[in-house]
Amino acid sequence: MAALCVCALGQNTPSKDAQIIEAKGMPARATPGDYPAHAQAGAVTIGAEFMGHSIPRPEGPLSTEDYVVIETGFFGAAGARITLSTSDFSLRINGKKTALPSQPYGLVFSSLKDPQWVSPDEAESKKSKSGLSTGGQGDSGPPPPVHVPIELQRAMAQYVQKAALPEGDRPLPQGGLIFFQYRGKTQNIRSLELTYAGPAGKAKFALQP
Repeated sequence: MAALCVCALGQNTPSKDAQIIEAKGMPARATPGDYPAHAQAGAVTIGAEFMGHSIPRPEGPLSTEDYVVIETGFFGAAGARITLSTSDFSLRINGKKTALPSQPYGLVFSSLKDPQWVSPDEAESKKSKSGLSTGGQGDSGPPPPVHVPIELQRAMAQYVQKAALPEGDRPLPQGGLIFFQYRGKTQNIRSLELTYAGPAGKAKFALQP
């Protein structure tokens, strides 16, 4: 599915205006204080918030069972620039010795789900169960596989691509999402330590699980 989404994105070459919009990523919040955690790295202030397995979106969050998401924002003096790279971040969960490296946003595509989308088969099943009678026939066998429409797959992938932290030389402020592979339940997370080590300097954040 990941390859399918990447191909789908490649088949639709965006206009220059669209490329400019995508390059900006998710807008940074108004100030570093608008993030639950923030720290100084040289002359740059970085804000961060742990989003769990959810990917924030204006019309409702997407979800991914295989990755956890952190929203970040970079702030500096007027006219300041910074070279951004998601590889500058690592995440330590529950104090484990080895910190998780960040992952490219493209790897997230195959696990994306839209909780608001209901498959036609599931909708029909709910409709049947709400009826007065099922004709005496109960459910049998495993549920049929869910086929997510290619249009929905493409829309989710394009949104994640746009919302991911953009890389390269960028003007400040700048914001976006970074991803870490973690399939566990967020309820089992007791502590989170996000580390930044990049061109601006070094910083550590104690995030709220």
